[in-house]
This record gives sequence, structure tokens and C-alpha cells, in this order.
Amino acid sequence: MWFVFALLSAIFAACTSILAKIGIDGVNSNLATAIRTIVVLVMAWGMVFLTNTQSGLSEISRKSWIFLILSGLATGASWLCYYKALQMGEASKVVPIDKLSVVITLVLAFVFLHEKFTIKSLLGCVFIGIGTLMMVL
Repeated sequence: MWFVFALLSAIFAACTSILAKIGIDGVNSNLATAIRTIVVLVMAWGMVFLTNTQSGLSEISRKSWIFLILSGLATGASWLCYYKALQMGEASKVVPIDKLSVVITLVLAFVFLHEKFTIKSLLGCVFIGIGTLMMVL
């Protein structure tokens, strides 16, 4: 089931890029990011209440709070940079560079989470890097 959700994530991410590029025309990138954030915030809390999981707030550990907050800060920084890049550049060039996060994630998962990094992973990272360069140059 994780594969279906990952695929849907990729589809929605692609839609996000195209819709954002159209919507950001003539709008300050920070303002656009703030608007997007409000929509995401409403959707996320809507799902929490729809699934009746709000009672789980009190069960979240201190460690989880810290890392969820840090993750939120990283998301905010990513979105601010992404919207600025999208406003300044072509979506067909910005999005592939943004997707280099796959390579960075694999390396960070190896270093910090001690996940396996195989020859297959290495080759995938190299091909993603080469493919990204081919698309943006």
C-alpha cells in the first residue's frame, strides 16, 4: 500500500509544481508560500479531526515533538526556496533540481538512520544526478 501512496504523492507533487508556477505569476513568492501553507494546514487538521485522531496529541513524546518541529522548519525553508526558484526559473528546470532531494535523502538516511546503501542505490543516485543535469543544461 505504501507504493500507491508514494505514487499518489508524486502525482500530487507534479500537480503542485504546475499549479504553483501558474499561480505565482505576479505574486510575491513569500506570500504565495504563506497562502499554500494555510491551505495545507487546514487540510492536515481537517484530516486529524475527520479521522478523530486529535486525542493522540498528548501521547507524542518530547523527542518526537522536537523532530516534528525541526521537520516543519525544514519544510518551510524548502517551500520558501522552492517558490522563489519557481518564480525565477522554468518549472521544467526547477522541479528536476528539487527532486535531487531523492539523492540527498538516500545519503542522509545512510548516515543518520543507518539504512542500507547498496550498489543499486548508488547507481540510482548517479543516474538521477546525470538525468537532472541533462534536463537542466
